[in-house]
Amino acid sequence: MQPQTATGSSGPVSGKAGPGKSHDDSRSRLSGIGDFIGAQGLLVVVLLFGVLLTFLSPVFLTTVNLVNLFYQCTILGVFAIGMTFVILTGGIDVSVGSTAALSSVLSMGVIVNMDMPPAIGLLTGLVVGAGVGAVNGLMVTKLGISPLIATLATLSAGSGIAFAYSDGGNITPVPKVLTEVVSAKIAGIPLLIPAVLVLAFLAHLALTRTTYGRSIYAVGGNKEAALLAGIRVDRVTMNAYIIAGLSAGMAGLLLTGRLASGSPRAGDGIELTVIAAVVIGGTSLFGGQGNIKGTLLGVLLIAMVSNAVNLLGIPSSYDRIVQGVVIFAAAALDVYRYKYVQKNLSRKRKIGPPPSKDTDGTRAPQTTEAPA
Repeated sequence: MQPQTATGSSGPVSGKAGPGKSHDDSRSRLSGIGDFIGAQGLLVVVLLFGVLLTFLSPVFLTTVNLVNLFYQCTILGVFAIGMTFVILTGGIDVSVGSTAALSSVLSMGVIVNMDMPPAIGLLTGLVVGAGVGAVNGLMVTKLGISPLIATLATLSAGSGIAFAYSDGGNITPVPKVLTEVVSAKIAGIPLLIPAVLVLAFLAHLALTRTTYGRSIYAVGGNKEAALLAGIRVDRVTMNAYIIAGLSAGMAGLLLTGRLASGSPRAGDGIELTVIAAVVIGGTSLFGGQGNIKGTLLGVLLIAMVSNAVNLLGIPSSYDRIVQGVVIFAAAALDVYRYKYVQKNLSRKRKIGPPPSKDTDGTRAPQTTEAPA
């Protein structure tokens, strides 16, 4: 009997799985490894660290400590949500700490020195943050300056302006509405905790459900390919820096309420902690990979490290040492993800025999023997 060709909706198919299926399986397994190393693996680390702290300190699982732990995550979380957008594009912003300080002193200056309504002062803080982000974005996209150098410049300039405006001191009094928002509680839980979760959810929707979010991943993954696909790379990058600046301005206002003063030292040195939290959460420094859920886990792990230092009576100077080790581990893990997992994915795509062709250069149909 003549061999029969089995056909489907997409053309001739074979009764046996071809090499394409093997390639897909390999790619799927490697992608799974990369995903696990990201947020899922971090979740396991957070849980194991929590179990360890439970044994080391009976105070860790108490309601008071857990509420305090999550409260400590809030302002860092606001910084980190904005930073995630920038790092996803393959950039970085080390100016968020000085942006927060500038937002803090200028917003309080408008209220105290210019006798403006609190709403105008708070709006000023947000506008200042977005403005600094816009300056960063312009330097990166229009002038072609390296993101690190550009944001280092605004880090120095922003900090200098904050100190010059406030004469190195704090600006008081802070409007009651701001201190009440920062200290407000609902059923014993600080209002900032659910508020930041809502902000994170909105950021998650923006990255996963909008064209802009998909464009951010495309720009971070491959800028040249994004340009060829018609994506306005400069606009996407610019908006990412504005979002980071706006988040830093918002965090600066929250720090103002917590410190009960407009301080030029608000957010001092927090930029490295923010970047560490985002990278620990699985957002690649190379761009194009990461999510808000992982960022929140990274923020939680950083807060747990600080909480452990306090609970175990370790000198505060060791907090920075531990954070340095955590930053190194996160960066090393990020390099592993990029260098090995992604390279293996690329190599696996090339493995396997080329599809057979007949004499005219077209793909030859694969056949199966019909039963006798």
